Amino acid sequence: MARQRKPKGRPISGWLILDKPVDFGSTEAVSKIKWLFKAQKAGHAGTLDPLASGMLPIALGDATKTVPYVMEGRKIYEFSVTWGEERASDDLEGEVTETSPKRPSKADIEALLGKYTGVIEQVPPQFSAIKIDGARAYDLAREGETVEMPAREVEIHRLTLIGCPDENTADFEVECGKGTYVRALARDMGRDLGCFGHISALRRPFVAPFAEDMLVPLADLVALEDIEDEAERLAALDAMLLDTAEALASLPHVPVNDDQARRLRLGNPIILRGAQAPVAEPDAYASIGGKLIAIGEIAEGQFKPRRVFG
Repeated sequence: MARQRKPKGRPISGWLILDKPVDFGSTEAVSKIKWLFKAQKAGHAGTLDPLASGMLPIALGDATKTVPYVMEGRKIYEFSVTWGEERASDDLEGEVTETSPKRPSKADIEALLGKYTGVIEQVPPQFSAIKIDGARAYDLAREGETVEMPAREVEIHRLTLIGCPDENTADFEVECGKGTYVRALARDMGRDLGCFGHISALRRPFVAPFAEDMLVPLADLVALEDIEDEAERLAALDAMLLDTAEALASLPHVPVNDDQARRLRLGNPIILRGAQAPVAEPDAYASIGGKLIAIGEIAEGQFKPRRVFG
């Protein structure tokens, strides 16, 4: 029987809330962080385009098991739309496909915002990571294919016009749910206003449950490469990590004792006692002393683990 290969890297776990710079891809960012931390495993919760900056939550080690809960969280974007041109990619990178001399007034823009609030139908950009017949849409688009993107429902909780610096530009802030494309929002508003439009600046300052003051600039991490002593360098990097449980802040919490933690780690349910014990929850997490033990469900007076952590 072949021996199982030992994973390369450190079994480090936790969340790094990266402030991704412009012109740096999300996959590239994850690879850089994995290399800096010498981590065995890494992943991110929600892609940011290379032309976008801001919050890219990166999970290391066991924290990758909690990525789906962050993907479901609300997000806030700050963005600028330049009127007069629609582009193939719906941002600055693409070729100009439509033009118009018309420019919208502030009143015209504000009158449109209600149409884009709530649950709406949105057609994703052709240059997106969505798979069409097994291929990424952006790969098909780069090969010159016209991709028919099916519309899908997304939820926009809030869309605010921040200001109009000049007649060609409008600045917005949007709070939205999973799967919303801000580039598509700019494209569709431009069409409705009869002037066309595309994203010219985009930043994501918030991904629930992480706060903006948790952001770590990439430059701060890269600067630590100058520390020659590896143990000292890795300790400085590890100090920037958030505990894995931070990703689960929106879920019901079950504090456990040592015996319960041992049972959960073996995959066994535990009985919940007390008047304040939750009755039924599809998702909850258990911890001891701030350390995540398990994610599971609460049913029939028990916490039943689905994923356990060391």
